[in-house]
Amino acid sequence: MRISLVIPAYNEETYLGGCLDSVLASGGRFHEIIVIDNASTDGTAAVAAARRGVRVVHEAKKGLLAARQRGYQEATGEAVGYIDADTRMPKGWWELANDTLSSRPQVVALSGPARYWDAKPWQRVFLGFLWRVSAPLAYRLVGYMIYGAGFVVRRSALDAIGGFNPAIEFYGEDTDLARRLSRQGKVVFDMRFFIFSSARRFATEGMFRTNLVYVLNFAWPVLFGRPFTRQHKDVRADAPMP
Repeated sequence: MRISLVIPAYNEETYLGGCLDSVLASGGRFHEIIVIDNASTDGTAAVAAARRGVRVVHEAKKGLLAARQRGYQEATGEAVGYIDADTRMPKGWWELANDTLSSRPQVVALSGPARYWDAKPWQRVFLGFLWRVSAPLAYRLVGYMIYGAGFVVRRSALDAIGGFNPAIEFYGEDTDLARRLSRQGKVVFDMRFFIFSSARRFATEGMFRTNLVYVLNFAWPVLFGRPFTRQHKDVRADAPMP
């Protein structure tokens, strides 16, 4: 399975290098690695260009969905994987994606939970507990789930739904995508298919508030076909240094 990897990045020079280094060290045999420099005003593009085998694409229209859509348009693989610029890829991520999509033709997308590489020990325990308890239950009840910081989707399924939804700015975009993809085939949420994500939003906006916002923006697209939260805060300026 030829899997293209797309990493949207807006002003991520501080985090992007660690993300790309983890991808290159993970052993994954990606068809291509594409960084979407999403109207950055810092050294994001230079950080990406310094890594061998990474292609930088400049997208002038700012916004996560614009960057995701541009990545879909640029990718040439049979499947497209997406990770956030503040994540770290574990070994075996590509292998599990490849095995799942190659052996199960009814599966159109695969995602999994987060583990937080820069969280405090108590936060890792607490957030890990929340994922283990809530994610399998929600997935069983709803039948689909995607965590936007780490997922892979068949190109043919994205073609069928017309790509990403430009009407959504940030919150709920992953659940909206999962809902639309579920009409094309099986959307799998596998607890083994985790990504190491940053806890910087929890650090800047608080544990309770952030979790509540995520829960509401999972439920609203499922129940009403739209996100609960229309706007989001850019936490990069207030986030701790990695």
